[in-house]
Amino acid sequence: MIRVAAIIPARGGSKQVPRKNLSRVGGVPLIVRAVRAAAAAEGVDIVVVTTDDDEIAAVSAAAGAHVVRRPPELSGDTASSESAVLHALDDLEREGIPVDIVVFVQATSPFIPSEGIDEAIEQVRSGSYDSVFSAHETYGFLWARCEDGTAVAVNHDAAHRPRRQDREPHYLETGAFYAFGTEGFHRAGHRFFGRIGVVEVPEWTAVEIDDAQHLAVASAVAGLVIETEAIDVRAVVTDFDGVHTDDTALIDSDGREFVRVSREDGMGVSLLRRAGIPMLILSTETNPVVRARADKLRVPVLHGIDDKQAALADWAAENGIALSDIAYLGNDVNDLAAMRSVGWPVAVANAHPLVRSEARVVLSAAGGQGAVRELIERVLQVDRPR
Repeated sequence: MIRVAAIIPARGGSKQVPRKNLSRVGGVPLIVRAVRAAAAAEGVDIVVVTTDDDEIAAVSAAAGAHVVRRPPELSGDTASSESAVLHALDDLEREGIPVDIVVFVQATSPFIPSEGIDEAIEQVRSGSYDSVFSAHETYGFLWARCEDGTAVAVNHDAAHRPRRQDREPHYLETGAFYAFGTEGFHRAGHRFFGRIGVVEVPEWTAVEIDDAQHLAVASAVAGLVIETEAIDVRAVVTDFDGVHTDDTALIDSDGREFVRVSREDGMGVSLLRRAGIPMLILSTETNPVVRARADKLRVPVLHGIDDKQAALADWAAENGIALSDIAYLGNDVNDLAAMRSVGWPVAVANAHPLVRSEARVVLSAAGGQGAVRELIERVLQVDRPR
């Protein structure tokens, strides 16, 4: 039986982005995103994280990875990824875990397509290629700069500019994953050897985190490019203003405040209650309208809360629910701390940009226009034991 190991090198040190492999994109640490992408590939038998860092090791193990502790001499800035993979293979062999095919996965790529990993494994398993890598098609005109500063064309004739449809494409390596046979890798000591093949992946998966700017870009688009998936949680917590409402208010001459809510949100809350999934409304505002709406929905509410993260942690502990099993739906910056503490941070479509960048999911509906219902329907997609 051919055994396939996905190996993810993840050092604790990083100069450009401190603690880079633990940085969150879409509310999920990069190392966890890599572990999940590899584990979701049907052809992968074991996911291995090789690291020198205690926190990365703990987070990786919690995500389901087999952890190999990397020695200091293989953890510095000059150590190659190949040396880490070779060490991990030796460690697995000592543990009695044979590996025939390696998928070398880089945690710095936040949008790794699992189906691409499966295609890479099949190309190596079938013998079509000895090593393969992920790349996307490009028709870009490349230039190099000479010593005197002048530019020279690399992949084209500068005097002839054919139309895109008249050109042959090139393939730009994404750095997300590589696959190769273990035996050939040991002989070559490098990820590229023998017959080399390309696994073509969508261009949007090519984002690679090398600096803070890349991290910001990935965070900004994460909630938009990730395919819709069921949200597997044991509880739902939401803000009120801007989530259950459209974040506007009408005030009469006596100072009474009126807000606009969605009836479909009310039906969604009813469905969630019937499914036996707890819900909490957590609001900074102390306003009778919040209590009135919560009572109408038959949902507990904590309002007048300055520290939402602490209040959420206390509520979760009292109800025996892990924070990782909670979806928090927010819209503004006072939701950020609470969102960062849960497994599923979710943003309404019209949320503040900082909130959208922290969200694991950005909904298609805006606050007060069915966002709560949309979240609940995603939660109820999960098959649960009756």
